[in-house]
Formats: sequence, C-alpha cells, structure tokens
Amino acid sequence: MLRNLGNIFKVEDLRRRIIFTLLMLVVFRIAAHVPVPNTNADILRAMMQQTEGVFNLINAFSGGAFSNFSIVAMGIMPYITASIIVQLLTMDVIPAFARWAKEGEVGRRKLAQFTRYFTIGLAIIQSIGLSIGFSRTAPGFVVNETFWGFALISLTLTAGTAFLMWIGEQITDQGIGNGISILIFAGIISAIPSTSGQIYATWFKDDSQIFLGILKVAILLLVVLAIIIAVIYVQQGVRKIPVQYAKRVVGRKMYGGQSTHIPFKVNAAGVIPVIFALSLLLFPPTIARFWQGHPIANWFIENFDYTKFGLGMIMYVVLIIGFTYFYTFVQLNPVQLADQMKKNGGFVPGIRPGKHTATYLTRVLNRLTLTGALFLAAISIFPVFLISFSGLPQAVQIGGTSLLIVVGVALETMKTIESQLIKRHYKGFMNK
Repeated sequence: MLRNLGNIFKVEDLRRRIIFTLLMLVVFRIAAHVPVPNTNADILRAMMQQTEGVFNLINAFSGGAFSNFSIVAMGIMPYITASIIVQLLTMDVIPAFARWAKEGEVGRRKLAQFTRYFTIGLAIIQSIGLSIGFSRTAPGFVVNETFWGFALISLTLTAGTAFLMWIGEQITDQGIGNGISILIFAGIISAIPSTSGQIYATWFKDDSQIFLGILKVAILLLVVLAIIIAVIYVQQGVRKIPVQYAKRVVGRKMYGGQSTHIPFKVNAAGVIPVIFALSLLLFPPTIARFWQGHPIANWFIENFDYTKFGLGMIMYVVLIIGFTYFYTFVQLNPVQLADQMKKNGGFVPGIRPGKHTATYLTRVLNRLTLTGALFLAAISIFPVFLISFSGLPQAVQIGGTSLLIVVGVALETMKTIESQLIKRHYKGFMNK
C-alpha cells in the first residue's frame, strides 16, 4: 500500500498538482486568521457560544474563519448560491443562458464569467446583511457604526469571497479535484480539533464520569465509522445497464457487434446536492438580518435552521432530494443517451431503440436517484437526532453533513489521482 502511495510522487505532473493544491490550502488557512477591520471578533465568539443555529454551521464549513470573522468569513457559499441560480437559468428560463449551455467550451466560459459577477453581487448583499445584523444582535461588534465603517466591512468580506473563488478555480485548473469542494473539505477537516475539544469539555468535565465519557466516545466513533462505511458503499454503488451494438459493414471492414454497459451510479450527484441545499438554506436568514427585530425577519431567522426539529429540517430534506434529481438529470440525460445509442447502432437487450429506451433509462434513473436522495437526506439529518439526545453542543450537530462531504470529496479526489496514475501506467493506490 505504501509503495503504491509512493507512485503518486513519481509522476512529475501529478506531484506538481498535489503540491500546488496543498500550497493553496495553506494560503486559505492563513487567510482564515486575518481579521476584518473595524470589527471585534471576541464579541462575536461570545455570542456564538450563547446561541444556536446556522452560525455554527457556517463556522464549521469555513474552518473557524467565521468565528474569527476573518476576511474569508463568508466562505465560498455565495459562489455556490450563484452557481445554483445560473444552472437553473440555463433550463430554458433565459434563452441566452440556454444557448450558452449548448455552445460547448465557449458557452461555459460565458456562464462562468457571469457566475463570477453574480457571486460578487450576492457577496455584497450577504456581507451587508451580516455586518448590520451583528451590529444589532452583538453590540460592540462593529467598532465604528458609520456608513463608511459598514462599507469597509462589506468590501473586505466580498474581497475575501472573491479571493476564495479565485483559489478554488486555480485548484480546479492546476491542482487536484474540484477546487470549491476541496476548500469546503479543508474547512471541515480544520474544525476537527475544536470539535474534539467541545466533546471533551462536555463529556469529561466531571472526573466521576470518565468511564461514561469513554463509553460515549466509543459509541460515537462506531456511529461515525458506520456512516463512513455507508457513504462509501452507496457512493461506489453502480447499476450497469447492458448495451449491445449491432454489426455494421463499412467497405471491407466490420464495426460493432460488441457488448458493453452504461454505469448508472446510485448517487450520481455526489455531495453537490447537500452543498447546494445548505447554501440556499443559509441565504434567506442572512438577508433577513437586514430587518432583524421585524416579526417576518425573525420568522426567517428562527425557522430556516435545519439543526432544529421543524420547518428548517423539512426544507433541508426537500432541497436535498430536489437537487439530487436536478443535478443527476443534468449530468445524465436519458433522452440524449438513447439518441446517441440509436445513432451508433446500440440498444438495450429487450428494449426498442429510441423512445422506449429513453423511457426505460428514465425509469431506472428515477429509482436509483430516489435511493441516493433518501440516503443523502438520512445521513445529513441522522446525527442531528443522535447528538441532540447525547447532549453535545449545537456546533457538533453537523457531523452527518460534514462526514458526507469529507468522504465524498475524498473519494472523488482519490479517483482523480487513480485515473492519472493508471493513465501513466502506474499501479493505483486504490487497486488491490
């Protein structure tokens, strides 16, 4: 196993990409400790210790950057929200966007450029909402409560989000894996020490309960292990649709005649639906902080918290299921697959080519997607119930979502490295 891992650093291009990714993550972690001017982070941390809700969720995803109220405190969430909206607009909502989506690389560049500008706009709105909201809920947090004081905070946070967006794109282009997912992965991993400290402070605060605390930790570790195994099992699950290609004679040569399959993953969308759902769920309460104190604004702030049993959790589950279907069918279009198979002389045994094949593929994909969506939703909310009964702090309640993202991103990154190794005739580290 160690020898296979060593193969990674024998490939110059792969070694360069991994080192570049690690350096970008170091820059990200340094930025997480650079404070925003005109703010007092100590007051924010004191408020977060007394309150529950989405702030702990944002803080965990940002690797503590939110509690430090650093220049990257908002993380990459505005970019994810902008990406969701742009993808929705490409579904024939705006003709220009739908046309760009079909133009290949040129169209993708146009959509990416619009997404960047849209991200900046959303970041400005969210940063103003955070600064005004915290100035009301945590007196003294904003040192100079003037127009220029709030403008300085907003511009700094927006610049931090733009900087993270740039780092994510650089990792995608010159590093390993999806840059945005890697940044979220790094933020969650960096929060493990503080989470462990909270568990220790909660379960081992009394010397007379050391044995009980050890027992609770053992049970928690077993649950975490079970979640990891379940995530890997489902993420690796594939339904193979057999495809037979008819023989064709072109000139003196014969083509086709071979059998192959189409791999449909149980969870083709990966962890993207969870990230999308969280991003959309966090956006309304942020905007509502513009008018904190108003009954409607307070309703949004209180009810859009998925870590509490109620409307927020229901919306979280619905969003996960909806985005799982949306993202899966964007990636795998059964009608296009059926048309491509028909043009190339392929067919599913026992199914007529064309419309009947598209109907069959849609039915199979619907069933697989439902299984994957329910699994994502269950894994995301199960630890909320578990940790609520165990009496741990609210900040630890994101365990299921965090594990889902960490394991999913780790698997995708390992597959990327594995494919690079196999392409260069090296034995991969995932092979037996």
